[in-house]
Amino acid sequence: MAMQTFRLPDPGEGLVEADIITWRVAVGDEIKINDILLEVETSKSLVELPSPYAGTVTELLVGEGDTVAVGTPIVRIDDGLDAAQPGGSTGDGQEAQVPNLVGYGPRTATAKRRPRRGAADGPVETHDQVADTFSTQAPVSRRADDREPLQAEQGAPTGAPLPSPGQTGPTPVPFGGAVLAKPPVRKLAKDLGVDLGEIIGSGQGGVITREDVTAATARLRPEPVDEGGPELVEGLGTTPVEAGRAPREDVRIPIKGVRKSMADAMARSAFTAPHVSVWLDCDVSATMQLVERLKARREFADLRLSPLLIIAKAACLALGRTPELNSFWDEQAQEIVLKSSVNLGIAAATTRGLLVPNVKSAESLSLVELAAAIQEIVTTARDGKTKPADMAGGTFSITNIGVFAVDAGAPILNPGESGILCVGQIARRPWVVGEGSEERIEPRWVTTLSVSFDHRLADGAQGSTFLADVAAILNDPALALLF
Repeated sequence: MAMQTFRLPDPGEGLVEADIITWRVAVGDEIKINDILLEVETSKSLVELPSPYAGTVTELLVGEGDTVAVGTPIVRIDDGLDAAQPGGSTGDGQEAQVPNLVGYGPRTATAKRRPRRGAADGPVETHDQVADTFSTQAPVSRRADDREPLQAEQGAPTGAPLPSPGQTGPTPVPFGGAVLAKPPVRKLAKDLGVDLGEIIGSGQGGVITREDVTAATARLRPEPVDEGGPELVEGLGTTPVEAGRAPREDVRIPIKGVRKSMADAMARSAFTAPHVSVWLDCDVSATMQLVERLKARREFADLRLSPLLIIAKAACLALGRTPELNSFWDEQAQEIVLKSSVNLGIAAATTRGLLVPNVKSAESLSLVELAAAIQEIVTTARDGKTKPADMAGGTFSITNIGVFAVDAGAPILNPGESGILCVGQIARRPWVVGEGSEERIEPRWVTTLSVSFDHRLADGAQGSTFLADVAAILNDPALALLF
């Protein structure tokens, strides 16, 4: 037999390590070329790694939650080929000389290519071809939860009903035989003495969640025996302590991947650029009406519209009049660089942390193009597939904390950027309208805008002018024609 060792490939963009998130296979699994082996997380994105070999998984060399350097062996696969065949092992325990994936190890000019097993008379796919297709920009889509479920031949349901989420059972069968759970969930289960192999996960793709572990613990814990009433705690009056309650423990979450990258960037920005913030309440009723009219237009039929689109357009227009908020502090050259275009960052809260991908040259896009670009980068970020290039080169950002029902905030600048616009929730509030004898109070759609900026690059006049221009356009979108 020939034992092949798969090493962590280079994800590109100068990254040198990745965190092992989830193994999709287990020892003993039979796999084919391009089957997904595992998911890894870099400081930029979540990546699925396909197998360049077909065969049997014999050893997982790293565990979930480990941080692994590029080029590190992570799994061994028996490809079933005789050692004397091209691509087989040398027979003395040394690995065969096969081309490596990008990012590590030399490729020998005389290395022979090995045909793929399982395609008797069809075209073959070589290890080099598999390596060339690996990219964070085009992850392989053959993952467990993408496969069509097996259907019974008859229309009537068969078998016993599935247990509720978190329920223990004798025969839970995750895909590939591997238990799907993140490192913090595994630690919680270990601390509580729960066997993850006996839990059916309720998360996407059968992933076991903290709630599943907690629910299983409650079912497995024996009922407390009533021995004459509640136990009293000294100093707390008659407050009862429930017998049998598991003690709570601190939860430790490793600082890795996107979370670590974001923390480093925010700390660097907060202690490098002197931040200043200004605030303004704004009547955006006309913007809300405009959004509803745009939803009825054919050009926006396939796009999800929100006031964020008009806010983004207003920001691009206002930056044209106050370029100091779209600039860069070049410490080495001792120069302020006014950027020629607006690479507009849109902050997106994801399960992996805060990501700020940006729309390149946003000021040059039409309203339809801008809507499509924002939708694409936000959707990609939430799917965990943002490319590093999409987060590089930003010049100005927008963060919408209104989606969390928060009125306002003073955000920290993205490193290297000179300003960030914060949008609070848009809510109905009493507002004075009309002038003179026509003044009256009406319920209007109102939001609070704030902008934080680098005081080395702009002063209060530029910051206030920018914010007033954005508010004016949101109050009366027709004023955009004057910019």
